[in-house]
Amino acid sequence: MDVSPILDGLNQEQRQAVTAAPGATLVLAGAGSGKTRVLVHRIAWLCNVEGISPYGLLAVTFTNKAASEMRGRVEALLEANLSGMWVGTFHGIAHRMLRAHWQDAGLPQAFQILDSEDQLRLVKRIMKGLELDESKWPAKQAQWFINARKDEGLRSHQLQDSGDITSRQFIRVYNAYEAACERAGVVDFAELLLRTLELLKNNQDIRTHYRNRFRHVLVDEFQDTNSIQYSWLKLLAGDTNPVFAVGDDDQSIYGWRGARIENILSFSKDFADTQTYRLEQNYRSTSTILSAANELISNNQGRMGKKLWTEGNEGAPIQLYAAYNEHDEARFVIDRIKEWVTQEGRRHSEAAILYRSNSQSRVFEENLINQQVPYRIYGGLRFFERAEIKDTLAYLRLISSRADDPSFERIINHPPRGIGDRTLQIIRDHARAESMPLWDALKAVLTHGTLTPRASGALKQFVMLIENLTEAIRDGELEEQVERIIEATGLKTHFEKDRSEKGQSRVENLAELVESARGFRYESEEGENITPLDAFLSNAALEAGEGQASKWEDCVQLMTMHSAKGLEFPLVFMVGMEEGLFPSSMSMDEPGRVEEERRLCYVGITRAREHLMMCYAEARRYYGNENYNPPSRFISEVPADLMVEVRPRARISQPVHRPEPMQKVKKHMAPNNDEGIRVGQRVQHKKFGEGVVLDQEGSGRSARVQVKFESEGSKWLVLAYANLTVI
Repeated sequence: MDVSPILDGLNQEQRQAVTAAPGATLVLAGAGSGKTRVLVHRIAWLCNVEGISPYGLLAVTFTNKAASEMRGRVEALLEANLSGMWVGTFHGIAHRMLRAHWQDAGLPQAFQILDSEDQLRLVKRIMKGLELDESKWPAKQAQWFINARKDEGLRSHQLQDSGDITSRQFIRVYNAYEAACERAGVVDFAELLLRTLELLKNNQDIRTHYRNRFRHVLVDEFQDTNSIQYSWLKLLAGDTNPVFAVGDDDQSIYGWRGARIENILSFSKDFADTQTYRLEQNYRSTSTILSAANELISNNQGRMGKKLWTEGNEGAPIQLYAAYNEHDEARFVIDRIKEWVTQEGRRHSEAAILYRSNSQSRVFEENLINQQVPYRIYGGLRFFERAEIKDTLAYLRLISSRADDPSFERIINHPPRGIGDRTLQIIRDHARAESMPLWDALKAVLTHGTLTPRASGALKQFVMLIENLTEAIRDGELEEQVERIIEATGLKTHFEKDRSEKGQSRVENLAELVESARGFRYESEEGENITPLDAFLSNAALEAGEGQASKWEDCVQLMTMHSAKGLEFPLVFMVGMEEGLFPSSMSMDEPGRVEEERRLCYVGITRAREHLMMCYAEARRYYGNENYNPPSRFISEVPADLMVEVRPRARISQPVHRPEPMQKVKKHMAPNNDEGIRVGQRVQHKKFGEGVVLDQEGSGRSARVQVKFESEGSKWLVLAYANLTVI
């Protein structure tokens, strides 16, 4: 038999994995090493050489897109239709099994699947029926609790009361939720896996059927499996059917959503006589980039051991830029991208900006729009399109104009304040009948006295909230107005209750909105009468309305480092490389979480094909304060000889890599401005006292300087009016 079509184009390690004897096999596939290629060719090898029918293979991936691509590539390689082979996600395959065995699974034949939004609505109804105040017991947190317990394979009756009141209430919700799902004949995503696991565990005939059916099980992205997925695999494979698992312990970055790195670390213990192969040859990046990634990840403990290498060229050194602040960071990145396009003749789409937190996108979006550089948020929403931002702006819009019905609808019961759909419908009906705004209809309905005392009380509290806020923020600075809204409406508290990564991201976005307001400047035309608040709201609407570039357009890619996994770009910027931001402050007290952050950094580095640039800010404003965090530890874990520090303009800075630990900070003075003020000088201000000049921009009468005052923090001042005295 001619196996050349299967083996041609594979390197030695890939061939060894593809042609491995049937049995438990673990393939440790480094970034850019061709893991999908190995999986595809393994399937072809099993079919053509081992004589396994496609009907006897099960291939599990993590996305429907990956499943479709895998099937297509195998069919092209074998030049055959593989309709009998099961290829899909964990949830997709579980769903298929439950449809085939609905009676044994205890489900109606026409059972329906709840998506995440449907599930949340059901949880809310149940909590209302249990008379649980959502302001104290957030429905989203209850939803997370239910899904997390299911991912652990636990039913509500298996949970013990630990004495914690929150846990006790959520167990009540979980119990009532299970009963409601049974009555309605519906399952959520987590239920698909749990129900299938129980089906296989409790029914020997069905378990035997699938073990006889699937003689080989192949799993992609094995490092991302959670507890129930791993249990499901072990139960399906049993002691006889080999599992061919492909993954990378160095790219396990989803611990926050249940993925367990322990699964890949314990694979060889759980599956007897495991054969382990390492794919270390990288086909993506330069040797400089790979050396940086190898050195960084070597700081993690308990790794399975792998070192990437390439036959490609050495490539350019990694560039490191120490920005004054987040605005300088954005300017540097965008200037480099413009040079990439105009001077090197490359495309915008070849450049990617990677950040740890979604909130960091705001400053980049603002600068990209201002400089007319096309961009796209990969796998997410633009800043002003995010739900928590729209919530805050809706409050501000209603305060500015009581006739804003869409804003009224959005916030009247958000965060939850006990105003139900029935009450809202009464207000809508009255507004329609009398041709008046919803706000006026609300006040009219209250006057009529036709509502229940509970509904009436909730509406009166809402009216009082809006009217009190209107008065309270009237004379405040724009950023103070925004911050007051976030605090007084309970939005911040509401999102803080969600302890997930998503919840934390929303809180960070709210803080960034305050910073956006702080930095907002509007030059009104002569005769134009517009308040700073209305100007800010108009600008936000215009930015949201700009619309990001379409998928097919040539545009810069912005994304979190989590979203970047599986992607690659010729030019990559890793921004916000500071302690407390990356690694995140939430991870710094837990060695295991710091190691996951380091794996995330490893993923970021290995996205770059040709050029990698790292940036950190010496000062960064968030949560209303100027923060001076040191550079990320991950920067110092990259050998100094692989990096070059970029200093396109004079600055105060201390090199990250320095020969002597006690080397003094060098002060590089920027050119004098018209007032004779230089970066690095100590200055005196009549009101704010003494400070140090950190940054300067502009010229003539519009020239500004950033001064860090000893008692007042950092402030931007217009030189023409500041009357600064050099000390």
